[in-house]
This record gives sequence, structure tokens and C-alpha cells, in this order.
Amino acid sequence: MFRILKKEVFSATVKRFTIQAPEIAKKAGPDQFIVLRIDEKGERIPLTISDADPEKGTIATVFQEVGKTTIQLGNLKEGDSIQDVVGPLGTPAHIENYGTVVCVGGGVGIAVLPPVVKALKNKGNKIITILGARTKELLILEEDLKKISNELLIVTDDGSYGTKGLVTNELERLIKESVKVDLAIAIGPPVMMRAVSNLTKNYSIGTLVSLNSIMVDGTGMCGACRVTVGGKTRFACVDGPEFNAHDVDFDELIKRLAMYKEDEKLAMEYYKTHHQEHHHSCC
Repeated sequence: MFRILKKEVFSATVKRFTIQAPEIAKKAGPDQFIVLRIDEKGERIPLTISDADPEKGTIATVFQEVGKTTIQLGNLKEGDSIQDVVGPLGTPAHIENYGTVVCVGGGVGIAVLPPVVKALKNKGNKIITILGARTKELLILEEDLKKISNELLIVTDDGSYGTKGLVTNELERLIKESVKVDLAIAIGPPVMMRAVSNLTKNYSIGTLVSLNSIMVDGTGMCGACRVTVGGKTRFACVDGPEFNAHDVDFDELIKRLAMYKEDEKLAMEYYKTHHQEHHHSCC
């Protein structure tokens, strides 16, 4: 069993758990993830490791309540325990001294950035971080990333915080202002990653993306995370989640993400019905 030491609520649907997991904390690398199961009857879901403290023996994960299991997870409290947590899984991000690296995060994908930015900074890179969210209320980890970035830029769709616009607007502004970008990293919704990739391709800037959002099983056995990279089939959970953005077939990726929507809807309806029945029978 893995105890929840701390629960932070970022918004109505986005939460961060700090979990006691000493063995995972010792080995976790940037852009790696865990697979957890809430209880004996629960499904296994992959979640990003957004922080690891080997000395305290803890890991942190940020998740958004979008389906049955994440809503069930979000209902847990500090002191509760999770049945199973396995990790670290996936291939750690490749870290070296590139020069100036622009890290672009969108939505809950921002949760992947702290360990990546920290590792890049420790290698002597200059880090410019661009964070994007629909509104100010949905922006996460601003303070965490401000501490470890050389420069932090924020954009919101509605202009409620930072600059109004898209992350690509800020990235292109930097490029046009003659900032020499040696590498770009984009993590967030696939549509956003595709837009960043298309932009950097025009300027011949090497770009990496993290395809966490497509993972299901986390071990390569289910095949749900198949993605075409450079014309070849790759599995995001074992070959990635980090890939060269300019080689990723984003159109296929976006279609694949929609494959399980009907199943997710049915699971959600079943959970709500039975959860309510259980709640009423207990009262």
C-alpha cells in the first residue's frame, strides 16, 4: 500500500498527490511515469511523476479528473492509501547541454515539466518556460517552474492572466526577437504539441514532445499507445514518452485518442450510478 502524504487541489478537477514511494523516488528520472491501481478491483492507469524526493522517499503526481478512475482517485484524502503503484516506467528524457532550451507546457501537461526543467538546468542550459492555460484558474505549477527557469512566460486563451493568445504566439515572438533557441520541448494537449512542432519545423529548431496522454497500460502490452514516428510504429509507454516532434504523425495520434471515448463514457455512467446507490445505502 502507498500512502498519500499530501493532497493539493489546484482547481475543481486538477489535483496533486505526494505519495510515499521510496523505491520509486530513488530511481525516477525526468519524463518517467507510474502506473497505479486504487484498489483490488480498480483499473491500472498511468500518471506522470511531476517530482521525486529520494531523501524523503516521496513522489508527486498531478492528475485531472476526466474519467471514472481519476474521479475516484480525486476523492481520496491525505492519509488514505493506494493499493498498487509501479514505476518508474518509460524511458527518461535525454538530458545534455544544448544551450538555450524553450520548454512549452499546456494544461495538465505542465506537470511533466518540473523534473525535465530541473535536469536541463543542472546541465547548464538556459531555460525559457512558456506556460499556457485556458484561464488563470486552470494554470498550474507557476511558482514551481518560476524557481527553476531563467525566464517564465504565461499565456491564457482568455487573457485573464499573462498574455492573451497561444503558446505558439510567444514562442514565435521569441524566435523573431532573435533569441537563439537551440531546442524546444512541448508537453500538453496533442493539438498544442502539433502546433509547436509545425512552427519550429519552419525555423529548423529541434523539438521534442512527450506523448503521455495516449498511454493506457504503461508496459507496451495493450498496444493502445501505438504512434507512428518517422514512418515506424512506436509504443509511447516503452519507446517514449519522449519523441522527436517533427517525426510524429499527430493526425493519427489525435484520432487514436478518440477511440475509447464511448467506453469511457459507459464506465463513467456505471460508476456514477453505483457510487450514488452505495452512498444512499450507507446514509
